[in-house]
Amino acid sequence: MSVRVDALSAGTRILGGGPLTEGVDTLDVSTVVYLPPEEIYEFLVDFPRYANYSEYLREVQQYGDGSPGTEYELTFAWWKLSYTARSEVTELTAPERIDWRLVKDLDASGYWQIDPEPESAPDEADTACRVHFVVNYRPGSVGSGVIDLPRFVSLDWVIEKVTPKIKSEAERVIRRVVADLEGTDREVTLTMHDRPGSE
Repeated sequence: MSVRVDALSAGTRILGGGPLTEGVDTLDVSTVVYLPPEEIYEFLVDFPRYANYSEYLREVQQYGDGSPGTEYELTFAWWKLSYTARSEVTELTAPERIDWRLVKDLDASGYWQIDPEPESAPDEADTACRVHFVVNYRPGSVGSGVIDLPRFVSLDWVIEKVTPKIKSEAERVIRRVVADLEGTDREVTLTMHDRPGSE
């Protein structure tokens, strides 16, 4: 199975729009899955399952029943570093959308969006949906104290080393998720959408 990245623009800086959007970067990545929205939604809403697909996600702890207000602790590890993110489910709109936000360290929120796109289904599939993963975050909201760094290691160095791994990890996770959802291996195309800001 291979992954092809179609578009080149993502992480758009939103320059205007008041305090809710000022200084916010947005990443919007999508792919097409050959299943109805209900099956995709039930798969994506099971956050603890994500640990099965990521090389760096070591553990997921759930606090709640999965409904809005449920929090998850996600422990990541790479090299000599370990970091635990805490996220909260803020809204569920079945079978279309799953909203979440981080509750510590970084000002970030996002959502999974499932849009029916039957015209993209191949002959052997009954239907298809485009699945978006959208993240809105303020890069300036993370500080050097968030991660316990080894001596003589700077946060800038860590960001430089980790950034390319994030892309490859996202491709790996999506490839594995699509294979599990559809029950077969195939080429997966990731599309990165440009989201222009308001003036």
